[in-house]
Amino acid sequence: MTKKLVGLHYHQRRRLLDLQFSDGSLSSLSAEFLRVHSPSAEVRGHGQPKLVSHKRDVAIKQIQAVGHYAVKLVFDDGHATGLYSFAYLCQLAENETTLWQDYLAKLKQANASREPLISIKTL
Repeated sequence: MTKKLVGLHYHQRRRLLDLQFSDGSLSSLSAEFLRVHSPSAEVRGHGQPKLVSHKRDVAIKQIQAVGHYAVKLVFDDGHATGLYSFAYLCQLAENETTLWQDYLAKLKQANASREPLISIKTL
């Protein structure tokens, strides 16, 4: 039996999106992880994926349902073009550790950083 996504819950303070599955299991993905693995053409490119850096502090501003198969995540850095199908979210959850380690290795190889370009503090 294939796992199906049955619920989403975003924790604003921790910047984590909980994925609830039909088998009762739960996965949590950070906003940063979701942003750097966006399925958008901007990030995925046309056969040449773009390395997204400086997103450690990114947050999700809005989650919009797209039919019964996907969600559009709107990030506070202005990125809002990726449609995250439920199947893609399941793939991200299943492969999170490997994908994250690959991402960190690519950042290191490119001499790039997760840290924001500038520090912004709100009062």
